[in-house]
Amino acid sequence: MRQPDVRQPHHQADRDDDGVSAAAEKALELVHDGARVGLGSGNAARVFTSALGKRVREGLRVTCVPTSRASADQAKQAGIPLIALGGALDITVDGADEVSPALDLVKGRGGAFVRERIVAAASKRQVILIGKQKLVDRLGQLGRIPVEVIPLAEWSATRALESLDLVPSLRMNETGQPFVSENGNLIFDCTPSAPLRDGVAARALEQAMRAIAGVVDTGLFLGTAERVIVGHTGGRVDVLIRSWGSDSRRKPNGAK
Repeated sequence: MRQPDVRQPHHQADRDDDGVSAAAEKALELVHDGARVGLGSGNAARVFTSALGKRVREGLRVTCVPTSRASADQAKQAGIPLIALGGALDITVDGADEVSPALDLVKGRGGAFVRERIVAAASKRQVILIGKQKLVDRLGQLGRIPVEVIPLAEWSATRALESLDLVPSLRMNETGQPFVSENGNLIFDCTPSAPLRDGVAARALEQAMRAIAGVVDTGLFLGTAERVIVGHTGGRVDVLIRSWGSDSRRKPNGAK
């Protein structure tokens, strides 16, 4: 039987803040004047939005779609013009909790992954910013996989998730009450019995979780990232580009 997760429902802050800042500056090189930009949620996205706001105040013209109330509030405070999602976006810049060698992701420990997926799906490219500690050999290595569930399905979805060899834990807020997403749903943080073997196993698990009645979405973002920018202390960045149909490839520092 699952036990409630009483921890604060937010992204674990990247421990390498200098690295994330360097990654954000690198991502800004991909934002052209007049671009329509999706703004992710979480620590790395906050760092990027702050850097983007500075460029906007210097004259860069962009319009942005936020993925959460928090990202919208930050963008407004930074003077970034916001629009509703009503057409294709040029780029979405976001963070991730885990990144595999093939650039598959675990996202959503901040709770905004459903909206992040919608905005990313409307974008020509999804760019992910991380510190080097988010790189893993296998997904599920650093923590749990979030799953958003309609409240009516709490009981049945819990048991269905358990049948997939997962330990689902209902996410709680800081007051000890169930955390409710901006979509009005519950989030279960699901611990696999072992890190996922490979991309095939991740896709099989994603398909099985999505087939559960009441599951809205999962934190497995498989094959969505066009590139991952990895920041290191001291300002060095690695740019990892997805090689569609195979593993990602590394581009040298400074490459676009």
